[in-house]
Amino acid sequence: RLKHSFSSTSIQSTTDGYNLTIQYITQVHHTFLFSFLQIFHLDLSLLPFHCDLGYVGYMIFQLILQIISAAALCIGVGSFSDPNDLPGLAHFLEHMVFMGSEKYPSENGFDAFLKKHGGSDNASTDCERTIFQFDVQRKRFKEALDRWAQFFICPLMIEDAIDREVEAVDSEYQLAKPSDSHRKEMLFGSLAKPNHPMSKFCWGNAQTLKTEPKEKNINVYKRLREFWKRYYSAHYMTLAVQSKESLDTLEEWVREIFSQVPNNGKPKPDFSDQLSPFETPAFNKLYRMVPVRKVHALTITWALPPQEKHYRVKPLHYIAWLIGHEGTGSILSMLRRKCWALALFGGNSETGFDQNTTYSIFSISITLTDEGFQNFYEVAHLVFQYLKMLQTLGPQQRIYEEIQKIEANEFHYQEQTDPIEYVEDICENMQLFPKEDFLTGDQLMFEFKPEVISVALKLLTPEKANLLLLSPEHEGQCPLREKWFGTQYSVEDIQQHWRELWAGDFDLNPSLHLPAENKFIATDFTLKTSDCPDTEYPVRIMNNDRGCLWYKKDNKFKIPKAYVRFHLISPVIQKSPKNLVLFDLFVNILVHNLAEPAYEADVAQLEYKLVAGEHGLVIKVKGFNHKLPLLFNLIVDYLADFSAAPDVFSMFAEQLKKTYFNILIKPEKLGKDVRLLILEHSRWSTIQKYQAVLDGLSVDELMEFVSSFKSELYAEGLVQGNFTSTESMGFLQYVTDKLQFKKLSVEVPVLFRVVELPQKHHLCKVKSLNKGDANSEVTVYYQVKLFCVFLHGWHYINRFFFFFFFFYSCFIIVAAVLYHVYPTCRNTSGVLGFSVTVETQATKFNTELVETKIEEFLVSFGEKMNSLSDEAFKTQVTALVKLKGCEDTHLGEEVDRNWTEVVTQQFVFDRLSREIDALKLMTKAELVNWFMGHRGEGNRKLSVHVQEEEEGSKMSLYGEVSKLTFLPASTLLASVTTITDIQAFTSTLNLYPYHKILK
Repeated sequence: RLKHSFSSTSIQSTTDGYNLTIQYITQVHHTFLFSFLQIFHLDLSLLPFHCDLGYVGYMIFQLILQIISAAALCIGVGSFSDPNDLPGLAHFLEHMVFMGSEKYPSENGFDAFLKKHGGSDNASTDCERTIFQFDVQRKRFKEALDRWAQFFICPLMIEDAIDREVEAVDSEYQLAKPSDSHRKEMLFGSLAKPNHPMSKFCWGNAQTLKTEPKEKNINVYKRLREFWKRYYSAHYMTLAVQSKESLDTLEEWVREIFSQVPNNGKPKPDFSDQLSPFETPAFNKLYRMVPVRKVHALTITWALPPQEKHYRVKPLHYIAWLIGHEGTGSILSMLRRKCWALALFGGNSETGFDQNTTYSIFSISITLTDEGFQNFYEVAHLVFQYLKMLQTLGPQQRIYEEIQKIEANEFHYQEQTDPIEYVEDICENMQLFPKEDFLTGDQLMFEFKPEVISVALKLLTPEKANLLLLSPEHEGQCPLREKWFGTQYSVEDIQQHWRELWAGDFDLNPSLHLPAENKFIATDFTLKTSDCPDTEYPVRIMNNDRGCLWYKKDNKFKIPKAYVRFHLISPVIQKSPKNLVLFDLFVNILVHNLAEPAYEADVAQLEYKLVAGEHGLVIKVKGFNHKLPLLFNLIVDYLADFSAAPDVFSMFAEQLKKTYFNILIKPEKLGKDVRLLILEHSRWSTIQKYQAVLDGLSVDELMEFVSSFKSELYAEGLVQGNFTSTESMGFLQYVTDKLQFKKLSVEVPVLFRVVELPQKHHLCKVKSLNKGDANSEVTVYYQVKLFCVFLHGWHYINRFFFFFFFFYSCFIIVAAVLYHVYPTCRNTSGVLGFSVTVETQATKFNTELVETKIEEFLVSFGEKMNSLSDEAFKTQVTALVKLKGCEDTHLGEEVDRNWTEVVTQQFVFDRLSREIDALKLMTKAELVNWFMGHRGEGNRKLSVHVQEEEEGSKMSLYGEVSKLTFLPASTLLASVTTITDIQAFTSTLNLYPYHKILK
């Protein structure tokens, strides 16, 4: 995505026999901006009429402080090129090329180098493209580029590493299996013609890359090398690099470093002759599928001719904008009024699965209520009626230009994103668009061509659609199994009544119509003049017994946008699990009530979010400041006049039951729930909330709760951006005037009290609530003594930051074995701690074995840290100081940091600079003593294990989630004290006082 701080040039180089398309990106002075726009043939008329190049230039200058450099390389080959006898080979190769090179043979050397220098890397394999990317501190960029380039020049791909890396690929597959979206994709792909690449198993797993090849005497290592030699060729590659160096310097580096990338000169894989893969008897049917989560959903899908060539018109984006509209006269508005649907998403995701050289998908996915599920044919009919209306009216220039204007505004004033994300976008765009549109082709709508849109619209007919219906109600009625993910499904013809109706000239629905002109589109982009002295941090400009307001005028990023956030704190929320459920219901229904009136603001880039916080309602709005007060006032108006119709209440009560269930079946969510239930006093668990909703609730109880909630509040707000202080005060004034609440009778803490863990190792092991999920999770948590926080303050806190910066860089080997491994510094209601979490498959490692591996690593880590040289220690500290001292890339980062201080009522807005100052004073001896002290005798250690369900215990996919099943520890952890009754365990423990980290 284009960031106004960058200029670019592109070359096609054939030096030394390679042919690699390269995009250089560097920060430039604003005087070059206009020529930059002209060079890339950007249509200035698409940008707002008031575009001030001097202002944009100032924005460039402000963002020149960026110190992270990044690179991304896209290869025009993916899983479509997998050999038929080795499914997943492209994905496997993406893993294997990172296992060292001839020049840098260390197997994990590149990852270790990046972690040491504040960087990261990633890679992904799509149907027709594979992308690699990394970022690193600027001063190490050239060296990192050289190390990285060797993977494409001379990777080792050590044969001994094959089995190990197959396990990593298999772990990705196992972790993906419980995902309904991945299951839908695999099921849909299986409908393609047998010889079409869409029908391939792109993931790969141990079966396809290890077991079956051995049975068939296939030499995987040899085939891997052949695949690399055939497809990792320079003329298939596009490269984007971003750094503060000049274009000439970047070009010199790239020519020097990448000139040895081999070019085999062979034609690029081309699948464009394999069109219409879904013109088969298996399409245009009704498929019923049993999902993992408890959800009813209808997905209507069309397979269209490839649409990438129409990127300047973007016909599917135009259609999706109308299909997904939520205002009056839309599909979702009608479905909500009938209480048949909760959400609707339409369009094309532009991933390789949705769009490639053989087809383009257009899909409409609707989350249904119980009643909507019973009437899913009527739901589909409403969709087809809307599409017929669009076909009858034809493409509308007014609507196209409105979308065009919204996209142009967003493009022109978009905030800085991470460099690694930017180069990833650019290198992929270079595979898809001509040079002049590298930076804009995926974002702007360039030209209105009604004939192009009409062609796509005419293909979206009922007789060409495929229906996929997800519901737990299908369990026991789906005899078929998808080969790779084991998804239960069935297939049937669409009912004759509906088939005949849709084949004829059915009537339009008079309640469906096009959206009116959007009144929320900003037109005033003036930067406000400050009406009070500028400050580095937010200041409190209003303060009374009903609320306070923090304010900071933005004079750094200079954009006509603002952020407004409020926390409405209430004493009634945490009184019982039932109150928490009623609060969730209240917020969900409030969002539902707002969906239609606020939708136009949403599409005009004014974003809003309502969050049911632990101690209050959080209101967040952001976007162009011109119309932002209108949106904020609309939200407060609906909050003040809240109502809940009985049918809407029933719909959301049932949906909330499913939501809690879907949270609890995820091992990582259950593990967190158990850990916090032990640590935080008076916390109610998700299981208790689930039981409360099962017990039944009424509309009267909800309205009584809402009345109690609104009667007594404390409103704490933050306004940052392009508002004056006078304008900002109007937000808090509107809240207090409109809601007319009383002041709090007692102070409401915005955190919990925390138990003091005993000075010994405790284990809480529970059974996973997701039957059939092979994934398990282990978290080992160490609680820190509270007095240390008082005694050492910021100095102490920074030991955490240093510890995890260094710790993570050493964890690569463990991660390679156990796959998902991450250390975390935890602040539990003001009480610090650190933990290690491992997500793995119980079919490979039981949880006790995983914990012993964590313990073994912690021992070796302590030894390594103790033997660390002073120079190495200083290097780590310096790197962390630089990492923590990075400039914010956009206003939202600064706002998030300040909001954390407000919502936790700590108000230490200069926390980051204090941490940096403290970090500079840290000594190696202090760090070693700190680590050893919390690992030695008397440590306060809590382990939480979530163990998979046994295969033999399956009766239903949907198990009982209203209670925990505690499991005993195996002999590997025989000396550990197990927790089998959380309430009994915590009731005997001391409680720390309410604590905030203020000094």
